[in-house]
Formats: sequence, structure tokens, C-alpha cells
Amino acid sequence: MNRKELDPDSSPQAAFGARLRSMREARGWKQEDLAEKTGYSSTHISAVETGRKMPTLRFSRSADIAFGIADTTDTFERQYREIRHGSLLEGFPQYVDYESRAAEIRIYEVGVIHGLLQTREYAQVLEDSGVKRGAITTDQADERVSLIAERQAALVRTPPPLVFVVLDESCIRRPMGASAVMTAQFDRLLEFAELPNTVFQIAPFTMGARRPFNLPITVLTMADRSLMSYAESAQRGHLERDNRFVLPMLTAYHQLQAEALSQAESVAMIHQLRKGTP
Repeated sequence: MNRKELDPDSSPQAAFGARLRSMREARGWKQEDLAEKTGYSSTHISAVETGRKMPTLRFSRSADIAFGIADTTDTFERQYREIRHGSLLEGFPQYVDYESRAAEIRIYEVGVIHGLLQTREYAQVLEDSGVKRGAITTDQADERVSLIAERQAALVRTPPPLVFVVLDESCIRRPMGASAVMTAQFDRLLEFAELPNTVFQIAPFTMGARRPFNLPITVLTMADRSLMSYAESAQRGHLERDNRFVLPMLTAYHQLQAEALSQAESVAMIHQLRKGTP
């Protein structure tokens, strides 16, 4: 029987296939055995292992269940998302995986509306700008816009997460695209504020030095009450799990909420801005 040697360093897809084969063989399974456990054909298993076929989300989740790693941090689903979102900032796909399972999400954003609150049109304007600058391709822009919708689905899962959002005033003052885009985006913010599992606030410019963060930050609380924070530099995203560093951020976030406008005041500001758009 011919056996194709795999080079896991040749591509993320090859690394996925090599890991699949390695884990299968470590359990003494034939391709037929894994095929039976995942509901795929042995031909399909072979094609994924040798990199001839791209893994799908469904396949990745089936493999996680078959190998008993669905509830771990190093799943095939995570690896699949890293393959699919190769155009995204390093570290971001891993964060998105945790975001989709978090019990509580605390967000502070500066400059632009956060992805979980963006309309498709607003997101498209952002990504089209990246295409015009030559920073990303059209396909990458489409991929990023599609990811926005996937992430927002986490807000309506059962049970839904508690989502706390504080937007710096710059987020809503910065025009993005035509006035119709901003009008629809303001409507989206108002809808978000009305959800039973959300808290929406604006950090006004008048907060000045009382603002505890100068850069965007996200703090996640998982179902087991473990904490993690996520922040980005220009080159990569960083997911922090050490409570020595995360707890001070959570404390600072509470201070931010105390100083920011109330939800009622924030909604009133959005209404006022919306009146200024046709």
C-alpha cells in the first residue's frame, strides 16, 4: 500500500492532515474506523489527511467528537478556523473560538464600532477601505465581512451570553461611508441596547483622564467562570489567561462602566446623532 509522506510545515492544511493521521494511528485506527466514527467515507478521510481536500467545519467537529477532544482548547475546529481565517490577525481566530462560547463578554472599543455590533454595510465599508489601500484582497475582505455575521450569531445562542459594551465616543462620531450606512448602524446600536442580555454605554470625550483604557480591550468570562482578556497590537492579537493580569483589567472595566454614560444617556446620544443623518 502506497503511503504519502506528509510535510506538516508545508501549509496549515497539511498540518491539519498530518495531525489527523497521527492521532488516528496513535489509537490504532484504520481510515475506515475513523470514517465510521465521523460519518465520512474512508476516501474522504484519506483526502483530508493528504491535503487533497480542505477540511470543513462539520468535518472538524466530527473529528473532535471522535477523538474526544471537543471540550479541549486544542481542537480540530480551532485548527480549521485558523486555516480558514488565514488573512486575519494572528491570534484572532483563537479568540473568536472562545468568544463564541463565553458566558459573559465585556468590550471596550475605540475609533470604530465593534464587530459584534456592526451592520454588514458598515463592515463592508471598513474592509473595502483595506482593499483600496492594498492591505487585503477582495476575497479576504469578503471573508472578514462573513465572519462578522458568524460572530454575531453568538449573541442569540441558547443560553445567550451577557454582553457589556462600552464604546468610546469616537466610535459613533467617526463617519463611515454614506449617511445611510451610519443611520442603519445607529439603528443597530439602538436594537442592541434593547436586548435583554446586553448593557450598552458610551464613554464620552469629557471623561478625559478618568478613562482607564487608551486602547480597545475585551474580557471574557467562560462557563466555568475562568477569565481571559484579549487585546491587539498592529502585528498580532494576544489572549491572556493569567488572572494576575486579567483581574486588574476586569477591575478597570468596572471603573470604566461607572464613569461612562448610563445606558439611557447613551441611547439618547445615539438618537441625537441619528437625527443629524438623513
